[in-house]
Amino acid sequence: MVPLRDHLSLATPALVLVVPVVAGTVIGGFGSGLVAVVAGFLAYDFFFIPPYGTLDVGSGQEWVALVVYAVVVLLVSVLVDSLRRTRAEARRREGDTRRIYLLSDLLIGDLPLEELLDSLVTTVHEAFEARWAAVLLPEADRLRVAATSGDPLTDEEMEHLLPAAGRTERLRDGDTGMVRIVLTARGRPVGLLAMAGPPLDPHGQDLLNTYANQAALALERNRLREQAVRAELLEEVDRWRDALMGAVSHDLRTPLASVKSAVTTLRLPGPELSPADRDELLALIEEQSDALERLVTNLLDMTRIQAGALDLRREITPVADVVEGALRLLGAEHVVVEVPVDLPAVDVDQLLMQQVLANLLDNALRHSPDAEPVRVRAAVAGPVVELVVEDRGPGVPPTERDLVFQMFNRASAGGRAGLGLAIAKAFVEAHGQTIRVEDAPGGGARFVVTMPVAPPPAVTGPAKAA
Repeated sequence: MVPLRDHLSLATPALVLVVPVVAGTVIGGFGSGLVAVVAGFLAYDFFFIPPYGTLDVGSGQEWVALVVYAVVVLLVSVLVDSLRRTRAEARRREGDTRRIYLLSDLLIGDLPLEELLDSLVTTVHEAFEARWAAVLLPEADRLRVAATSGDPLTDEEMEHLLPAAGRTERLRDGDTGMVRIVLTARGRPVGLLAMAGPPLDPHGQDLLNTYANQAALALERNRLREQAVRAELLEEVDRWRDALMGAVSHDLRTPLASVKSAVTTLRLPGPELSPADRDELLALIEEQSDALERLVTNLLDMTRIQAGALDLRREITPVADVVEGALRLLGAEHVVVEVPVDLPAVDVDQLLMQQVLANLLDNALRHSPDAEPVRVRAAVAGPVVELVVEDRGPGVPPTERDLVFQMFNRASAGGRAGLGLAIAKAFVEAHGQTIRVEDAPGGGARFVVTMPVAPPPAVTGPAKAA
């Protein structure tokens, strides 16, 4: 720009000199950005502020230009550095989350304790850039090193690792730079997690506590397996953990990704979105938030079922009230209701049966083509009323119809299994009734739920004379 400086406005070089400030901050952080600010200030004054070739300033207007340039580029450097650090922190937390997930996945598996502890100390060693990380287990009246990663422990470090007799503790030794956390399970110590490395910030402390909890869980699980104590409870815990991982993988990821994408689009700089596009994104956020709310409700319902806290509150209820309540709960469209007005009332827990129907409708709407409505029908079949939900989706093969009511079996159940159908089955069976899936006339799936017909009210009148 120097050969053209007589033809440039005073602001043009200042704008161009923002580029090296941004580049320096992105590459080397705020320190490099500050060096670029100073260099740009001097270059701006030396090459583009008359008299050229000196650091003298000829007028007050030029002083203002220099000061404004310095302030603006300094703010730009601060903001860019903040964004850079935020992205670095996000990447770090993403890595931490991935490591926790992998450790949880290992816990779910059936790995030997030694292999699991090796994975744990390797993760701690890499996550905190420690000199070493180790898990120590009690053996007779002393601690032995069960797994280690990094440099070997010296005899002096082993002495520092031993906790004070008679109590559990968690502390950092300032002289040796070691952190040790006593691993406790069911209120008793089961081992010691230790590492030597740089000081920990609050996030690092929480992360290390999480790893310690993982290690304590692994040790406790191994103890239960070896002693064959409460094997049935351990098996149930494993199944529930698998189910929860499936919920996060299948039911949370899609709505969260949709909400994140919509919010990111709304916050993008540049040309403003049209009102129609903005309304569409906001509608998407609302729809996916409703899906997340239904998932949380299902998780709470499944918790009640697993805890045995499901309490039926039966009442005589018109079938139409069950259908209307489910539609309100779901906020569904494209549903055709064909319920005769003369159907007898049913004896059910109205709220639970509304949740059953809402879950079936949600499943049907997700698998039915957009142009095809979902149909709800009801009819008397002897002592029960059969409530039917039909869709025009891909249907369910006969060999897989039992799997659709199992939690998170999508891979082997045509993509239909999940929390919603499992909860629907549990609620229906709590009434002593049945739920089944069959082929719908014309293609698709047909879910049938039975509800007991309410007994007729007792007829009272004047007593007859003897």
